[in-house]
Amino acid sequence: MFGELPSTLQNLTNLRILDLSENHFSGNIPTWIGDKLSTLMILSLRSNNFDGQIPHKILLKGREDEYSSILGLVTNMDLSANSLTGEIPKEIGILVELRSLNLSGNLLTGNIPNEIGNMELMESLDLSMNQLNGEIPPSFSNLNFLNHFNVSYNNLTGQIPTSTQLQSFENFSYMGNYLCGPPLTKNCSTKGLPTDVANNGSSSEGSKVNWSWRHLYYRKLDNVGRKLYVYWATIGM
Repeated sequence: MFGELPSTLQNLTNLRILDLSENHFSGNIPTWIGDKLSTLMILSLRSNNFDGQIPHKILLKGREDEYSSILGLVTNMDLSANSLTGEIPKEIGILVELRSLNLSGNLLTGNIPNEIGNMELMESLDLSMNQLNGEIPPSFSNLNFLNHFNVSYNNLTGQIPTSTQLQSFENFSYMGNYLCGPPLTKNCSTKGLPTDVANNGSSSEGSKVNWSWRHLYYRKLDNVGRKLYVYWATIGM
């Protein structure tokens, strides 16, 4: 399916699950999703062509308590494999019932909001393959129920927060960044950077550019591949 999300979907006020993944929808994520679909529990828009920013005030009138009451039932949110830009809105941390959040494979920038650590029931968090920077927030040590965690291929720096849960994940959950400390074998310098980055800043900047271009390259291949699949399927029919 192509085009923007039809506004008639907002009439489905008792909808519990909205899964429109692996299509060719484009445009911004509409703000009426949270405003009108107040009983929504699972939202999956992954593998589409959505762009723009994640709404800071999804269907909102600007108050945090409304954000909580409107989207407070949502337990799973998957916006992965789109072209979303901008920062992750800190208001997302108010969704304390959220069990799974997947924002991987976008073009998100800025720091990871410390407020995500408020979602203590989170079981799966995937922020990989974006352009996020800064450190992993220390509040992530509150996420004691995580069984899937991935922040690989960003521009994150600094020491991984000390937490039994974060230290339990394999190296691939952190690769493609400039992180240090357990579970990684790279030690942190006095500046809180991996020792190889601290000693050779210029080469690390070059690596950062390489990772960004590699990310965009593979995203483009994936997009072309999906379009070819649709084309071949149409010819076959």
